[in-house]
Amino acid sequence: MKALEDKIRAEGKILPGPVLKVSSFLNHQMDSDFIMELGRALAERFREDGATKILTIESSGIAIAVAAGAALHVPVLFAKKHRTSNVSGMLYQTLVHSYTHGTDYTVVVEREYLKADDRVLIIDDFLANGKAVEGLLDLASQAGAKVVGAGIVIEKGFQEGGEKLRADGLRVESLAIIDSMDENGIVFRES
Repeated sequence: MKALEDKIRAEGKILPGPVLKVSSFLNHQMDSDFIMELGRALAERFREDGATKILTIESSGIAIAVAAGAALHVPVLFAKKHRTSNVSGMLYQTLVHSYTHGTDYTVVVEREYLKADDRVLIIDDFLANGKAVEGLLDLASQAGAKVVGAGIVIEKGFQEGGEKLRADGLRVESLAIIDSMDENGIVFRES
């Protein structure tokens, strides 16, 4: 998606790690109109797959998931990184390693919101090592739900997550795939 690549080049910052900081429009301060455009673009790629629910993980994936959910007219469920007092009842849970934060989270969803007859579309802002998507796949599997694919805003193609998920048979659609990034700039994969 050229508009996304242009915005990353104009506003993104490359940090050590390698970490791409896109806090000015995606995952700290959000460009609402652009978020809606990204959500519509992801929804369009999966429109014919019959998703009945979108599943994401808190927190940066929520805005994109809501935008895609609005475009597809389906509910959005997000896995919580912390069990709070308003999370009750029976839960599905899994362990997810956060590349950005360098820590593990036990993420949970209440069983009443994820059912065996759901057709799940996973949405997230970034795909690097694939651990968040793997965790969401595990939650869907625990529920017996069918996953129709994963829609990603920015994929770090130089890390193994996307390649591994695709090799495992998951349909992964990314709006921008970065093949390399360093102090000299960002190289996007040709679409």
